[in-house]
Amino acid sequence: MMIKDYEMVIGLEVHVELKTKTKIFCSCPTDFGAEPNTQTCPVCMGLPGTLPVLNGKVVDYAVKAGLATNCTIAKYSKQDRKNYFYPDLPKAYQISQYDLPLCENGWLDIETENGPKKIGITRIHIEEDAGKLVHDDTHGTMIDCNRCGVPLIEIVSEPDIRSAEEAKAYLQKLRAIILYTGVSDCKMQEGSLRCDVNLSVRKKGTEKFGTRTEMKNINSFAFVVKAIEYEYKRQVEAIEAGETIVQETRRFDPDSGKTFSMRTKENANDYRYFPDPDLPPIILTDDEIKALGTQIPELPDARKKKYIEQYELSAYDGELLTNDKSMADYFEAAAANTKYPKLLANMMISEMMRLITTENFECKISPEHMACLASLAGDEVINSSTAKKLLVRMWENDFDPAEIVKAENLEQINDEAILLGYIREAIEANPRSVADYKRGKTIAAKSIVGQAMAKSKGKANPVKLSELAIAEIEKCD
Repeated sequence: MMIKDYEMVIGLEVHVELKTKTKIFCSCPTDFGAEPNTQTCPVCMGLPGTLPVLNGKVVDYAVKAGLATNCTIAKYSKQDRKNYFYPDLPKAYQISQYDLPLCENGWLDIETENGPKKIGITRIHIEEDAGKLVHDDTHGTMIDCNRCGVPLIEIVSEPDIRSAEEAKAYLQKLRAIILYTGVSDCKMQEGSLRCDVNLSVRKKGTEKFGTRTEMKNINSFAFVVKAIEYEYKRQVEAIEAGETIVQETRRFDPDSGKTFSMRTKENANDYRYFPDPDLPPIILTDDEIKALGTQIPELPDARKKKYIEQYELSAYDGELLTNDKSMADYFEAAAANTKYPKLLANMMISEMMRLITTENFECKISPEHMACLASLAGDEVINSSTAKKLLVRMWENDFDPAEIVKAENLEQINDEAILLGYIREAIEANPRSVADYKRGKTIAAKSIVGQAMAKSKGKANPVKLSELAIAEIEKCD
């Protein structure tokens, strides 16, 4: 058997910190980056005699997330104690939801190489976050309890994902939806959105799932892809070697790109779930659910549809632009100031995205200046090469590109007489390339075009230059 004879089966558990001012069961703040153990109280530390009180905003936010992902919202749900012992869990149990979650049976669509695909969402439930272990070479392992009690929603997908690319597309789409609803800032670098990857492998054509492993707390799209690719290969090689895959929790190490065993994976009965005796059930009415639904703004799919119809973008490009609300807002602001929205979209997707180094869209160029750059390229005032160079310069120090084009004489050269002069110089200097072209090596023309472009200092109209160069080469004896 070869690795291509197997397929991966993936389900994702995504934890999203909700953007509330206070914790889920107490009035402690949820500010990120505070000094360790300064945002705690007897309630979130689980001291004897304390009682939790549910933050109503947590339920509102969870319902919005559920509606935005096509879930059915439960009118009756409850909260349960999930018991386990771990250093960053002071109470030795986590308040979560077990058999009656708040949201169930949802879905979202993603764009893949083979077209759209629907990924099912099993459930969304609310729970409290645990603390954080801080490992230090001098002091050993320390515990920061500031995160204890920060409200979370856990979004559990169906095992519908079949590749690392699909997993990334699902996460990007899910993050976009959550950002649009405004219930979380989804800052992955701060742990506001993190992902557990459940992965198993099976031979193609079989229905039975293999034994899954779970890779915990991955907080980067790139790391999710790398973790999936490594774990898939590891499991296939183990099966081919006659080994048995063990259901376990594994850690992904970004430095080595490998996964390592942490502990045997627990099952639900290991957690000894039971209803939390201190918290009443969550009861919602149809009117309350409907009212929360009216607060949800236009979501990514609606925007994507508009971009396809209004700007003639492809579904894939529309998906990329709408996967970040800030990016979509920026595109719309810039598109309102240019006749070339499709060219603008291409420049943002192909060039601007290369310059962005964070998961969040942060652009230093004003939408007006970006629109101007698209117009200069669309009107053929500058060529694509000059546009790319200007974009990089604008990223470092925003400016009006029209002023720079004029001041530095960067206008595209369209005059055929001038272009022919560059081409003839290049032909004269490269007789071998001409001979190669005549012998059928048509790629040799690129050498002539490249040298002619260099002589124009990168300002020649590339389409005209190529057409004129081939015609001129054809004339050569």
